[in-house]
Order: sequence, then C-alpha cells, then structure tokens
Amino acid sequence: MKKITIVVVDDHKLIREMWTRMFSEKEEVEIAGEAGELTEAVELITRVRPDVVLLDINLFDKSGLDAVPQIRKFSPGTRIIAVSMHNQPAYAKKMLQLGASGYVTKNSSHSEIFKAVEEVMEGRKYVCTEIKNILSDQILETQSEEGGMKDLSLREIEVIKLINKGYSSKEIASELSISVRTIEVHRHNILKKLKLKNTAASAPCC
Repeated sequence: MKKITIVVVDDHKLIREMWTRMFSEKEEVEIAGEAGELTEAVELITRVRPDVVLLDINLFDKSGLDAVPQIRKFSPGTRIIAVSMHNQPAYAKKMLQLGASGYVTKNSSHSEIFKAVEEVMEGRKYVCTEIKNILSDQILETQSEEGGMKDLSLREIEVIKLINKGYSSKEIASELSISVRTIEVHRHNILKKLKLKNTAASAPCC
C-alpha cells in the first residue's frame, strides 16, 4: 500500500520536529521533508510532490496566504492543510477560498490532525472542531438575534449544533438516542423554519 507523503512547513524547528515524530507513529504516513521558509518549501514541494502539506500560515518570511497559491501552482495535486494559532473562522474561510483543503488550529489534537489528513486524501474539505464550534455559536447567536431561533425546539437546536460539528444524520441519531428518520424530520423542519435551502447553509465554510 502506497504511503501518504507529507511535507511539514513551519518556521519553528521544534514544531517541525514534533510533527515529524508524531507522524512517525503512523505506518501509512511518510514525512517527505520539512521546511522553515516559503522559498525553501516551494522548492521542496515542487521536487517531491507530496500528497499533503501541513502549512503554518504565519511563516517568518511570508504569510500562508501567499504560500497556498504558489504551492498550488507548482504542485497542483498536493493537498494543503493550513495550521494556525488563529481560531477565527474568517482565516479558515480565506485559506479554503485560496485553495487549501483543510484548516486546523494548533489547539487541535493529534487524532484530529490525522483525521484532517485522511479527509483531504479522500477529496473532502476539513475544518477543525474548534472552528466549527465557534461558527456554530456565532450562527446560533445571529439567528437568535434575527428571530429565527425562536421557532426552533430545544431538540432542533441540539441537532443544529451537531450538524455544525460535522456529524452525519446517523451520528446525530446515535448521539441523541433517536432514530435516523426522526433526525431527517428535524433537519427538514430546521430548514423550513430558518428558510435555508440546505443543511450545509448552517455552516458556510465547513
């Protein structure tokens, strides 16, 4: 089985070493290289064409906002997971718009980093739980202020929160100990009450 190749880009050597050590525990993953500056990183990525790049968005010489387009240009098949100390959803949204496949904060657990790699390798976008929770709270507050939330039941609010955490209907049903069919009914009612076209509208960048 072909290993997933990863390049680590961070201007802190300690962080690069931590990630390298962390991924060495996974047999299905191979660290293909590391870099601390954008120019060095682009040269490395162009040469080895890794499956995934873990990219710190606060590099010493350049911003990750500059790095994403360059990496995409020279290695278009590489998936980019932005890693940041910033937990504002706007950062995640901007990075995804530029072409990143995922966004995780430095508060994310090892298991969540692995999950992010697996998700982007499957062709999906990934945003960490911390960002999703913040988005969920912001959305609920905004909709409450606009009056849309007043029509929702407590159960429907619970469902919204789990949807924004990325749970599937089956996972929500298991979490709330009710049937998948009941969850689908709740989803339908939520869309109707909040006048949304689809469930994804409740989590715009996730």
